[in-house]
Amino acid sequence: MPGSGRTPAGIPDYRGPSGVARRHTPMTFQAFTRDPLARRRYWARSHLGWRLIAGAAPNAGHRAVAGLQHAGLVDTVITQNVDGLHGAAGSPSVIELHGRLDEVTCLDCGNLTSREELHRRLREANPEFVARVAAVNPDGDVDLPDGQVEAFRPVDCGICGTGMLKPDVVFFGETVPPQRVARCFAAVEQARALLVLGSSLTVMSGRRFVIRAAKRGIPVAIVNQGPTRGDGHATVCVDAPLGAVLPQLAARVGAGAPLGV
Repeated sequence: MPGSGRTPAGIPDYRGPSGVARRHTPMTFQAFTRDPLARRRYWARSHLGWRLIAGAAPNAGHRAVAGLQHAGLVDTVITQNVDGLHGAAGSPSVIELHGRLDEVTCLDCGNLTSREELHRRLREANPEFVARVAAVNPDGDVDLPDGQVEAFRPVDCGICGTGMLKPDVVFFGETVPPQRVARCFAAVEQARALLVLGSSLTVMSGRRFVIRAAKRGIPVAIVNQGPTRGDGHATVCVDAPLGAVLPQLAARVGAGAPLGV
């Protein structure tokens, strides 16, 4: 169950030794849907930060996980990341718990489009929008003074014409779709072991799977730089940089029994 990190893939981290400190509160679902000004700020910031996310590439850790899957040692990957890098690395079975930033959904008609298409439309709607980016957050949102946001023009759904567009990710204050959570629990309960990679397990969204595994007597191994909130449920904890350890771990596990994640 990989978490977040900056990461050798080039994306900032929220927590841990490499974590970045946000200068503003992460967008909530309630603010996004109810406040047009908040929505404008989000899209202005996210529009500028998208290029970093789009340019990220899988690192050695992503490739190691994919290699374990292709070797039959790992079954399902559950990731809290929204960057799509596990799929890009070749992982055949990935549950993206919090969705994907490279897809955009209409909250009215349900149409799903690519983020690249939206990026093109936003660029055309804002040909003179120029702003200086102070910092980029892990979800592609950037730190941007409000004064630079005022002239930015969001766009509506290109299919129904009036629908509100939202990145197809789970915002703070929003719940993960129940069917997705059920798939994760099913994968955990069918596993011989649960391997947690690069997550502090700070929020219950991911920690609940560690708790479920422990309750079912399923061994839990955690590899993370620094302590996690799941350490008390773990059979083994490895405190080390994921990018350095995971390729070695993959090589060592290759000679052992199948490992379900």
